Amino acid sequence: MSTQILAAVAHAPEGDFAFETLTLAAPGPGEVLVEIKGVGLCHTDLVAREGLYELPYPLVVGHEGAGVVVEVGEGVSAVAPGDHVALSFNSCGHCVSCEDGAPSYCLDFPGQNYGGGVRPDGTGTLTLDGAPVSGSFFGQSSFASHALANEHNVVKVDPDLPIELLGPLGCGIQTGAGSVMNVFACPPGSSLLVLGGGPVGLAAVMGAVVQGCGTIVVSEPFASRRELALKLGATHVLDPAAGPLDEQVRALLPAGVDYAFDTTGSVPVLEAVIASMAHRGTIGLVGVPKDFADSLPVNLITAMVLGLTVRGIVEGDSDPMTFIPRMLELYREGRFPFDEMITTYPFDQLNAAVAAQHAGEVVKVVLVAEGA
Repeated sequence: MSTQILAAVAHAPEGDFAFETLTLAAPGPGEVLVEIKGVGLCHTDLVAREGLYELPYPLVVGHEGAGVVVEVGEGVSAVAPGDHVALSFNSCGHCVSCEDGAPSYCLDFPGQNYGGGVRPDGTGTLTLDGAPVSGSFFGQSSFASHALANEHNVVKVDPDLPIELLGPLGCGIQTGAGSVMNVFACPPGSSLLVLGGGPVGLAAVMGAVVQGCGTIVVSEPFASRRELALKLGATHVLDPAAGPLDEQVRALLPAGVDYAFDTTGSVPVLEAVIASMAHRGTIGLVGVPKDFADSLPVNLITAMVLGLTVRGIVEGDSDPMTFIPRMLELYREGRFPFDEMITTYPFDQLNAAVAAQHAGEVVKVVLVAEGA
């Protein structure tokens, strides 16, 4: 049976979200209906609203949801009504990458997570007065009171945890932490440079602390974020306005940095990063460029002489079913305080939260349902 929900709807690029009552389809085979208790606000949601994924309007985004299972569709056995769950990206579950434990490289990742605003089978999930609304964003569209997810992208969590805060673990936080812990697997004593002190970059800092990195450097223009980076375990912070990045890095690490993690997607920043690297260093890329035509500025001779590894990364190479529980275990131990970067807003204050995030007033926004 379909459900009437309240959702934040984008009707045009860069316009405010409008709060409207929509009809959400009943869960089909393999699907899970979740009452959303909290959802993270991610840059990806905003660029989707602005048309990056060419999804038709009207549109409901949101891909860092968490909440309580209300109903499950045919064949679902991993969760049941009443379970607390964090939502993550969707995957097909049966391609070579999924079967190899690498769902973030699912061969049908675009179809499972963007897919023209419909399910992978082409059917829609949302309507407004009978007219179709784009949904199924990252297999959830969780800027809403309820979302339809899938058994492949819901992770059961303990009910004593603050469910309203757990959504960002399913994307931004696992991207940062996973890149350092899974992809780099930074050895104790190694050095890491993080470009950008937003939630993804700060999650990388926390991952570096877990890994025992000896030097953790964050380059970030906002002073408040530099302060938070230090609180979360960075050993040094840099202001990009204080001078060329490579000169600042080599003043700390004359031989260069072992690992660099870029969240900016900026070609000039990456040029400076390459000049900051140690021999046999590794650069990890998660930042989305403003222009998809941008190219990586790597001189081939430099890359060979230094023995550089350049690695594109999706979702921190994480399998959410195992990595989200790992992060929560560290959180319980006091070793992964992701909640310290979160500022909560009521769900109906989404537009104000977008403005605050854009102004750098907050690091990570989580929109919380009334009564959560």
